[in-house]
Amino acid sequence: MISNNLPMTVWPRFTPVADHALLVSFADSISDEASQSVITLDRALALNPPLGYAECVPALINLLIDFDPLLTDHSQICAHVTHLLKLCRTDKNVGQSYEVEICYEDEFAPDLSAVSLTTGLSLDAVVDIHLNGSYQVRMYGFAPGFAYMSGVPSAIQVPRKPVAVRDIPAGSVIIAAQQCLVTTLKMPTGWSIIGRSPTRIFTPNSSTPFLFEVGDTVRFKRIDRAHYERHSKAVALG
Repeated sequence: MISNNLPMTVWPRFTPVADHALLVSFADSISDEASQSVITLDRALALNPPLGYAECVPALINLLIDFDPLLTDHSQICAHVTHLLKLCRTDKNVGQSYEVEICYEDEFAPDLSAVSLTTGLSLDAVVDIHLNGSYQVRMYGFAPGFAYMSGVPSAIQVPRKPVAVRDIPAGSVIIAAQQCLVTTLKMPTGWSIIGRSPTRIFTPNSSTPFLFEVGDTVRFKRIDRAHYERHSKAVALG
């Protein structure tokens, strides 16, 4: 049995989920340190999975380990994770680096002016600051290929809108607080839309449908409208 009577400051915390999963939490609020611990454990489990391991689902502050209850149990998974955490070192550079193209033309960036007004920065300054940011994929969620990235520079962090806007095109680059995301399908969003990318993040029929893995680093590269159109046509044909 796993005891849940631990002091609230003890991390990680292990929580049984049904008879076939264990939730491993590293904090009770979002932080880069907690997310990095999640990424490190996720990679360690991939390299050294326990008996009965089925899959691991990483999130911002925790990850869910799903297992076969006929082969193992919560206590054995907990012991394996504890052993791994003693061996592995948290590394901020565990993933690959990717470049994502972005066009900031008015048609593709309906909220760029609002971000400029909220932050007191010029449009060019908002764009430059966004381009100079280094973004790390923290988790996938909400919809296929939705890679939630941290790293939006504090100077351009803005809150979510009070009401979501419908039918935002796929490829929209959106920000809210410290998070950034490239949409992969038409959707409603309350995040600020500051550009659009022709880079394909989600390829559903591929053996590797997601461009990024959790822990990868992303930087944005500015392109003009003509380049965007050429790349979009190439992606559509290809």
